[in-house]
Amino acid sequence: MDILGLFGLFLAFASLIVAESFTGGNLSFLLNLAAFVIVVGGTLGAVLFQSTADQFRHAVMMLPQLVNPPVYPIKRQILDLKQWSSTARAQGFLALESTIEEKKMDDFTKKGLTMIIDGIDAVTLRSVLEQEVDLKQEYYERSAKVYEAMGGYSPTVGIIGAVMGLIQAMSHIDDPSVLGRGIAAAFVATIYGVGFANFIFLPICHKLRALNYKQALYHEMTIEGLVSIVNGENALVIERRLESFSIESH
Repeated sequence: MDILGLFGLFLAFASLIVAESFTGGNLSFLLNLAAFVIVVGGTLGAVLFQSTADQFRHAVMMLPQLVNPPVYPIKRQILDLKQWSSTARAQGFLALESTIEEKKMDDFTKKGLTMIIDGIDAVTLRSVLEQEVDLKQEYYERSAKVYEAMGGYSPTVGIIGAVMGLIQAMSHIDDPSVLGRGIAAAFVATIYGVGFANFIFLPICHKLRALNYKQALYHEMTIEGLVSIVNGENALVIERRLESFSIESH
């Protein structure tokens, strides 16, 4: 579980609540259903209009990763690649078939090992796997951009909600007390728009991009290791070559 991320979200909202209490403000005044509907509904509607159904569905399905991010065991993968290299050099590529049957591994690694067992050359292996990584990165990036778009639309929709509230408030211009409350309530929509954008939507976008980077790094390291196995490189050389990826993963 990503404790740091959850703490950051809590800290962002808690700082506003505490600061508001210091100035003697009434926190209940920020609870405005009309403003919430305008900002959330307007933002969601704009994003749905610009997104495909498949991409929006994938963006929503990625949300659980914010709390329970996937683990990419780079150090363990380096040791496995080293062992597979020794096996291939000593017994041939066909000996790796038992490894696929006995060891639990991710689908990307399994695909690469299967291609090696089938006798594919190093150049083709790299080309096929790198193409898969590039396409997967692009797909995940489009999902992250869904939340980036929300972060762009939300403040603007908040301003629209504020203007609508001001128009309504000005209808009571002859009653200063009602006018004052109406103006204050109108700006709640702006707070919602800017707050949702900077505390929720944009952080989600950047978090998903960071997870996408980690996945790509893991796959790129796996490609280097698998290609080295096909080239018949020494296990120790492979380990030393891949050690830099463990540094990048921190």
